[in-house]
Amino acid sequence: MTAASQPPLFIGVDGGGTGCRARIQNAEGLVLGTGIAGPAALRVGIDRSLAEVERACRAALQDAGLGSDALSSLHAGVGLAGVGRKGALEELMHRPHPFRSVVYVNDATIACIGAHGARDGGIVIVGTGSVGFAVVGGREFRVGGYGFPISDEGSGADIGLHAIRLALRAYDGRAIESRLTREVMMRFNNDPFEAVAWMDPATATDYATFAPLVMRHADGGDPVARRIVRDAAEQIDELVRRLSECGASRIALLGGLASPMEPWLAPDVQRQLVPIEGDAVDGALELARRTAMKVLCPRIDG
Repeated sequence: MTAASQPPLFIGVDGGGTGCRARIQNAEGLVLGTGIAGPAALRVGIDRSLAEVERACRAALQDAGLGSDALSSLHAGVGLAGVGRKGALEELMHRPHPFRSVVYVNDATIACIGAHGARDGGIVIVGTGSVGFAVVGGREFRVGGYGFPISDEGSGADIGLHAIRLALRAYDGRAIESRLTREVMMRFNNDPFEAVAWMDPATATDYATFAPLVMRHADGGDPVARRIVRDAAEQIDELVRRLSECGASRIALLGGLASPMEPWLAPDVQRQLVPIEGDAVDGALELARRTAMKVLCPRIDG
């Protein structure tokens, strides 16, 4: 049986900054296998990103009991963090790939499609970074998420940055001291210049490690922590409201800070939020199916 005559198989891939996940489904939606690999965000470089995508896919093939040559029969939907960078999508499309068909999109696109069961809607991701994204009437809308520290307001990295900044001000006597500011400074052995040394190589992920500490102290009533979290919640409120203005009638909150942040959001914003129906890999699988339809059932003109 040739690849063209075999029942179609689909693979969805979610390639983010912390890892890459792949899932194989058959035409009936049955999950056949899953695989994981290392970070595949495009900031690690296109070569490494695509290598991790393929590694996750081959792990899913092995889990499904399929030979490695089966990769050429799969219709793939691949979401990668950083596809929106200038020239990234064009370069991806010019690269050879091992699949029967492939579509590359931003990881926010597959997260949105998955969250709403392939229906129109919006998402606000609140994790290390933050971004608002919606698909409405075939159009995509993006709000924020341009990268830390110039953007990603309300994110874990942003919360961590503000916590360290206020702790240093409190150390100087320029702002009120609290349990939070003292604990932050203890992480730097109560030495501001140790904080400076930490800052030089620090990434957004490093700053975001302070977010759980801030959330814990905010829930415990610490005034400085509450101020930071309230300010962050207002930024998330703005993202949700802007997506609503763009026509997204249903909006889901995603990311590691989604659950702890939700109670801090404005009442009108909380009323707009809906539970997620699926994950980003589900969204990637949906795009793989759509792309496969174009390959398997091409339109005949004339």
